[in-house]
Amino acid sequence: MNLRRDVFQAIADPTRRSILVLAATQSMTAGAIASNFNTARPTVSKHIQILTECELLTSEQNGREIIYHLNPKKMKEIADFIEPFRKMWDERFNTLESIMKNYKNKD
Repeated sequence: MNLRRDVFQAIADPTRRSILVLAATQSMTAGAIASNFNTARPTVSKHIQILTECELLTSEQNGREIIYHLNPKKMKEIADFIEPFRKMWDERFNTLESIMKNYKNKD
C-alpha cells in the first residue's frame, strides 16, 4: 500500500521544522544538515526523506552529493491555507481585547 505523506504531519515534528529553517538559510547536503542535530544520521535522513516526499524540500544531484533546497512554492501553499485561520483568530483576539478594555474602564 502506498501511503501518501501529509505536509501538516511533516511540519508537526520539531526536528523537521528545524531542518526547514536550516534549508531556508542555505542549500545543504544531508551530512551538513545532520551535523546540526544530536541524533543519528539515519534518523535525520528519514526526516529529510519525509520532507522530500511532501515536496517541502527538493533535491539536486551535484556530483556524488545530493543538495537539499527549501521549496518556497510548497511553503507558500501552506501559508495560503493557514492565512484565513490567522485572520479569523486576529479578529477574535481584537474583539476580546476591546471587550477587556471596556470592562477595565468600568472599574
